[in-house]
Amino acid sequence: MNRSDSETGVPAVDSEGLPDHVSEAEIRESAARERREKLRQFVTDWQGLTGLILVALFFASAIFAPVLAPYEPNAIDIPARLSGPTLEHPAGTDQLGRDTFSRILYGGRVALKVAAIGVSVSLVLGLILGMIAGFGPRWLDNLLLLIFDTVRAFPTIVLALATVALTGPSLWIVLTIVIVTAIPQYARVARTATMSLKNSDFILAERSLGAGTVRMLWHHIMPNVIGPLMILAAMEVPVVVTIEAGLSFLGLGVLPPTASWGTILNEGYLVIRDTPWMVIAGGIPLILTTLGFTFLGEALRDIFDPRMGKGR
Repeated sequence: MNRSDSETGVPAVDSEGLPDHVSEAEIRESAARERREKLRQFVTDWQGLTGLILVALFFASAIFAPVLAPYEPNAIDIPARLSGPTLEHPAGTDQLGRDTFSRILYGGRVALKVAAIGVSVSLVLGLILGMIAGFGPRWLDNLLLLIFDTVRAFPTIVLALATVALTGPSLWIVLTIVIVTAIPQYARVARTATMSLKNSDFILAERSLGAGTVRMLWHHIMPNVIGPLMILAAMEVPVVVTIEAGLSFLGLGVLPPTASWGTILNEGYLVIRDTPWMVIAGGIPLILTTLGFTFLGEALRDIFDPRMGKGR
């Protein structure tokens, strides 16, 4: 036991560096109070709740599309072509008589697949490269920054056009383009956070004890960096979904007859003089998904970093 306050003027601490009067139970209770406070803030934020509901609807409709869809997405019914909303077809039908509502549900599966794979892979790669850039030597940091800036210099659509001209359109090309263009923004956030932590006392203490670089990155840097990246990922999902829909609309992504929100909008645009329902039905899920993830991401940001949310 260290010397008391009366001898040194400093609160007595135990072997773990904590004040003597603070017990482990009090520390756990303090952490539990902090979690409850953050949960209360989220529950009382109407934007956060709205975003959570919309995101839950997006996931549920995409995952359970085979159960919720009243028809097969490619089932043709020529006599019912270009009909408006009815009890049999809540969102109308397209030029081949296919049920638009069913195709929207299955299009959500494509959007979820692209968003889940694209965001998760780019987040992991960006996290790793960002920590390496921030924790590594100066020459490696400059090299990686040059690569990040070079990739970000290419607009996504222009890069997609050039790539598709060489390889042909496909869903995997869309995923590759999404991943490559999204990595730099995650890497830059991770790099900045890593550089602010690399000279912290606990990192210097670990280094003096002989801890390796991998251990310090895995056990100390990554837990402090992953939070902001998760918030960024939540706000990046609608961007990825919109990119997929835009490329599919241009014929560079998912190709017919596969149902996609972009292909539904493209087919609706071709027959908009006959019926506007395909364009309306294809645009609504894009709007709701964008609002949902944006509201959820902003609510999480305000809770975990209140300084950034003051001007919202």
